[in-house]
Amino acid sequence: MTNTLIIAGVDEVGRGPLAGPVVTAAVILNPDNPIVGLADSKKLTEKRRESLVPLIKEHALAWAMGRAEPDEIDELNILQASLLAMKRAVEALSIVPEHVLVDGIHAPKLNCPVTTIIKGDQSEPAIAAASILAKVARDQEMIALEEQYPGYGFAKHKGYPTKQHQQALLTLGVTDIHRRSFGPVHKALSL
Repeated sequence: MTNTLIIAGVDEVGRGPLAGPVVTAAVILNPDNPIVGLADSKKLTEKRRESLVPLIKEHALAWAMGRAEPDEIDELNILQASLLAMKRAVEALSIVPEHVLVDGIHAPKLNCPVTTIIKGDQSEPAIAAASILAKVARDQEMIALEEQYPGYGFAKHKGYPTKQHQQALLTLGVTDIHRRSFGPVHKALSL
């Protein structure tokens, strides 16, 4: 791997849900060991995403996760919390990247050049790998939270504002994993 720029791909999952953390991943792929089948996590089946996770972790030169908790989201706002989680993922990498590619239009402040790419998870394999790691990790966490908070349907909707979730907020109340600054949660708190 001589004279090859060390590039990390970064993506986040969980900006829209009413509950749970925003989860990010940073991945530095090995150009000499490509992973077949990388794509935008939203375009892959759950089974396919889960089958790619061990391949990404095994074949990547480095990978790391980052997150921001619901209280940080409420304090900072969802965009700033997402950028903080991205920064945490990049800073947790075991290899320092020389350039970072971020899905979307907003970039965290890092100690190296950053390029934002709209729909980067569809065009950049490292961003696609990051989106897969982040999505699988967050989905698994929300499934586990279903046991802790029965009746909300977290295993099914992963915290997104479905009709079922919004009804549960009204009947069961707000939990400590809900984002209080989000409209439906704020509304449920004021009832």
